[in-house]
Amino acid sequence: MAVILPDLIYELLTLSLDLFEIGLLIFNLSAIFAIVFVERRNPTAALAWLAVLILLPYLGFVLYLLFGRHLYAERRFCLKALNDQYVLSKVRRQRRALNERRIAFSETDSGRFLPLMRLLLAEGRSMIYTRSRIVYEDRGELHFDEMLEAIRQARHHVHMEYYIIRNDALGRRFVDALAERARAGVRVRLVYDAVGCLRVGRAFFRPIIDAGGKVVPFYPGLLGIINFRINYRNHRKILVVDGQTGFLGGFNIGTEYLGDGPLGYWRDAHLRIEGDAVHALQARFLMDWNHAAGEQDGVDPAFFPEPLVVGDVACQIASSGPDTPSATIKEGFIRMLMSAERSIEITTPYFVPDETVLDVLRVAALSGVKVRILIPSKPDHIFVYWTTLSYIGSLLDAGVRAFTYDRGFLHAKTCVVDGRVCTVGTANWDVRSFRLNFETNAFIYDRALSETLRHAFDRDLEFSTELTRDRYAARGRTVRIKESVSRLLTSVL
Repeated sequence: MAVILPDLIYELLTLSLDLFEIGLLIFNLSAIFAIVFVERRNPTAALAWLAVLILLPYLGFVLYLLFGRHLYAERRFCLKALNDQYVLSKVRRQRRALNERRIAFSETDSGRFLPLMRLLLAEGRSMIYTRSRIVYEDRGELHFDEMLEAIRQARHHVHMEYYIIRNDALGRRFVDALAERARAGVRVRLVYDAVGCLRVGRAFFRPIIDAGGKVVPFYPGLLGIINFRINYRNHRKILVVDGQTGFLGGFNIGTEYLGDGPLGYWRDAHLRIEGDAVHALQARFLMDWNHAAGEQDGVDPAFFPEPLVVGDVACQIASSGPDTPSATIKEGFIRMLMSAERSIEITTPYFVPDETVLDVLRVAALSGVKVRILIPSKPDHIFVYWTTLSYIGSLLDAGVRAFTYDRGFLHAKTCVVDGRVCTVGTANWDVRSFRLNFETNAFIYDRALSETLRHAFDRDLEFSTELTRDRYAARGRTVRIKESVSRLLTSVL
């Protein structure tokens, strides 16, 4: 009996391992089938995944669970009273009005950008708003003071949606301000990304909850550790107060965004929006709230009041993410670039575009358009940094000029075309923002604001170094290897 028992245990273990390997094989084959026939991914990314799943089945199994699955089936971001037919009818009416030139723009040359407006309407259902006031801000101290003051002035509701909120002096100021408003009877709701706020934890937001506010994580992990949706993050930074004032842009909430961090001075870009375009930010928040909280809020008129402040800036608020069939923001970027006649200025911390974006930039430069791209000189994500350099280097021969920002860390996400149209928001110029993250950008048809962004770009060049063809060609073998390895890894993840 003493001999039989170990043999039995050995047989059971062997059988379990065999069953596991069979299950692993079935899973990997199913994943390959989904990649090739269902998801129809980019060929380069598909080949990379096939290689990992076939050659490294155990590692491929884990990586695919964490990073590989798409969320196209999860198109549940909706407002109960804002169904598809209702939205489509409004989009169709506005497209007809646009084609018949019945939409009044304060800028006389806005007609140049009708193709961009039509694209965002068709792909992202991004309504055109013409009665907004938009202020650009790149100074962290002033930006956060304005946000906090807007929260303190709230009388009906405060809606916040942020990728990162730090447990530091600035983060606690926001929690205290939200808790105070909740105690005063203001409806306070906050969505935070579970990965971006991984180090914070739900206890950090307890003062808001205890005061009567609501706080929910976006795509939380199992027990806070295992997250099978880790690759799909809510990268949006949105604040809406009383349906009258909105904020959108690149600043997260933490003292590092004030320059108090290892990367030093922080250069970012954000918008304060008042007027009718706030309604688009409000709708975006409510759709994300419904999904994250499992609720089904409809279109409460109190969330969409008549604007108290009316301007003459025209804009569209575009959103995209892994739940949508089209990459609306990326397509908006491409259409903007295609409209360029004189100049393009791009500011981005991460430049990892796909071939389409690269081709459009290359063609623009070769056609005589002055293309300038500003990137950081120091990395916060090392693999993305080396990949950015490799892609920038591939454009230099076409006449694109590139600069590295030396003053601190560059986190702004902006683009200006001909000083006439611009975009500011949460999306970087990389495949993650194009395909994987939930992002929101404002596309703005206004000469004054576009010129403001151009002047900001020129000021940044005073603290930058040009990455010339000679400088890029002189990089060492180690740097070239880092670029090649990083570019391969970013094509998979």
